[in-house]
Amino acid sequence: MAGMGKRMRPHTLMIPKPLLPIAGKTIVQRLVEQIAGMTDNKIEEIAFIIGDFGEKVEKELIDIAENVYNGSSGNKVVAKIYYQKEPLGTAHAILCAKDSLEGNVIVAFADTLFDADFTIDTSKDGIIWVHKVENPESFGVVKVNKSNVITHFAEKPKKFVSDLAIIGIYYFKDGLYLKNELQYLIDNDLKDKGEYQITNALDNMRGKGTDFTPGEVKEWLDCGNKDATLWANQRILELNGVDKHVDDSAEISNSQIISPCFIGPNCIIKNSIVGPYVSVEANSTLENTVIEKSIVQKNSEIKNAVLSNSFIGNYVKYSGSKDELSLGDYSTSTS
Repeated sequence: MAGMGKRMRPHTLMIPKPLLPIAGKTIVQRLVEQIAGMTDNKIEEIAFIIGDFGEKVEKELIDIAENVYNGSSGNKVVAKIYYQKEPLGTAHAILCAKDSLEGNVIVAFADTLFDADFTIDTSKDGIIWVHKVENPESFGVVKVNKSNVITHFAEKPKKFVSDLAIIGIYYFKDGLYLKNELQYLIDNDLKDKGEYQITNALDNMRGKGTDFTPGEVKEWLDCGNKDATLWANQRILELNGVDKHVDDSAEISNSQIISPCFIGPNCIIKNSIVGPYVSVEANSTLENTVIEKSIVQKNSEIKNAVLSNSFIGNYVKYSGSKDELSLGDYSTSTS
């Protein structure tokens, strides 16, 4: 999660993209919880690969990791922070956490959420989770044979190879083997499209006899830009069965909440229609407002507005007419 999140600006000017909220939890917290639910084995360590995001962000990430419990032992995981100082590709990013690449390893890109129901088969050499897409030229893709074993990896192919896109979740039985293959790319300056790509390491491992099998998910939620994140918010609300989830401390008066929605702690909703598919984070106020399919972050105030498909940052003050908005933190717009 070391990237600058340019496609999500202005919301990533203050915080990294994986710490943006969806229905009361950050994207990365949801991802950590999903991965913890994929295995019956105890997770011993969670490592975050980040840029220079500051101590507050690092503390939040450590808290997320340490609050994940595994199995019946009740032991907390160890949290580690690593840094990628240059955007040199996915293989380089993962290798920044080389001290954590040992034994069974799961690698996850932190802007990916998914809907799935499975347990990882740790006896397999490796599992690459995929999902069928309509535009495979925008993704890393895999090709499989009749035995459901991956035979080819390609990074954003210009010519059609496969429509099975890699969603950014990987399992490796031998983390040390992965580390050595990633290091080989760096040592020999083997780049693809100007960067060190994990797909090149995977293809090298496959050529040496590693059997990678595809894992499938029911739905892939890529939180790469505003519209995609709002769609992810809608699907999380639907999939998690979040109905009229209103925190006990929220004040709702003369208003209608159309499920599914999330209304966080200490929110104030007056003379408004909220929903469907709206998340309002803690300490925010909606007054004389109609809003649907939107996210309002913490400590914001929306008045006299009709909003749809909007992403509102923290500490925003907005009063206006009908709009589709994308307002970053501390924005003020009144009319």
